Amino acid sequence: MARSPVPVRTRLAAEQLGAHLTAWRKLNGLTAAQVADRAGITRDTLRKLEHGDPTVGLEPFLNVARVLGALDRLVDALDPYETDLGRARADQALPKRVRR
Repeated sequence: MARSPVPVRTRLAAEQLGAHLTAWRKLNGLTAAQVADRAGITRDTLRKLEHGDPTVGLEPFLNVARVLGALDRLVDALDPYETDLGRARADQALPKRVRR
């Protein structure tokens, strides 16, 4: 089965995230080998992440973010209750599922 093409915005976001991971690694004074070893991934997987390959799984990405000290900020950035919409609707019960 052929894989569908990656949307442009997704690809660009992956490239930006990869550049951010690279910058964090360098700011922390860590080599690629050190980060890969501490994250439990191969250097090839880290290279893919740092070059913005959107096919790399979530677990390796999160492990690298943890090693670089960015995991908590990443989780906080996605907290819906830290947004205007989330705060406005915080008193409403979320549905168990959303149906169309």
